[in-house]
Amino acid sequence: MADEKPKPEVRLDQLTGLRTILSPARADRPFDFGGTPTEENSEAAEKCPFCEGREDRTPPEVWADRPGSGESDTPGWRVRAVPNLYPALAQSDEDDASGSDEGVTPAGDPLRAASRGREPDLFHSSPATGFHEVIIHSPRHRTSLGQLDDSELASTVAGWRARMSAHAERAAYVQLIVNEGREAGASLEHSHAQLYALGFVPAAVARERERFASYNQHTMGGDLLAEIASEEVRRRERLVAIDDDALLICPWASRSPFELRIIPRNPAPSFEGDGEVGIGMLRTALRALEARFDRAPQFNAWTLTAPRGVDQFHWHFDIAPRIGIRAGFEMSTGVELNVFPPERAAAELREALG
Repeated sequence: MADEKPKPEVRLDQLTGLRTILSPARADRPFDFGGTPTEENSEAAEKCPFCEGREDRTPPEVWADRPGSGESDTPGWRVRAVPNLYPALAQSDEDDASGSDEGVTPAGDPLRAASRGREPDLFHSSPATGFHEVIIHSPRHRTSLGQLDDSELASTVAGWRARMSAHAERAAYVQLIVNEGREAGASLEHSHAQLYALGFVPAAVARERERFASYNQHTMGGDLLAEIASEEVRRRERLVAIDDDALLICPWASRSPFELRIIPRNPAPSFEGDGEVGIGMLRTALRALEARFDRAPQFNAWTLTAPRGVDQFHWHFDIAPRIGIRAGFEMSTGVELNVFPPERAAAELREALG
């Protein structure tokens, strides 16, 4: 048909070797927003498709936490997952979703093609296949993770893990993100996460995986993040909080002001396979940010978990408040410029927590 939109595709930058996913359908997303994540927009709430009782306004659910075991697409759920109505990826068959675990030098790289004696294709692209889901955090109209009570937050994180586990065996990499607030990229104010089951391992994740493996080899079995965590506890300069399961730090090379990282104290490769670890520290992180800024700031958050088949890894969960602007230097060099040292941020967050 003439008005059919192009399907999502993966393109490789010829100069950097990094991937871009082009997804034209995402441009049609509706935007229903008001104020900050903690300020409810009554008009948006009245027509929100994510609220309980409006299940017919979303695609049919693929999973739900239903205490009463009710029928699909009906009220009575605690957490609910549906296909994204404006997917960044074209849904694939199970075999197509497995993809490649190559991150730094992927298939289609014109330099790799040239090294094999073939004519390089400088404008190669491939279908962007996989799965793109929305995980709705609450049947109530909540605009931030921080508004969820402890039971709701625990159910939400359990839902994240359930959906990541559902895709982990066949996707090359499963990425879970939370965008809270319009400046953070959310198009609907009702608190939700997005899950991308990718047919490739992103270059940044592949590089982190390689550093874990290299450190393990050079130290005869050491775990890179576990040893960083141990040293952060010893120094305490960037440590915000610690409990029996995890610690909360402002990373040494924080890319933006008040960036936070949740690290499990016992090394585990995959977020989705680590039980309930990190839930309490996520609550602490949200409480610290709200106390420091008097209200929950807009933020981006994401999991870093092991790619499929990788054992030498240590998951972590990162939170980046939307403070400051990423400008020309950062975009042109790939080097982040942070004007607020993590030591100062950690001290202020510790003070905010009391």
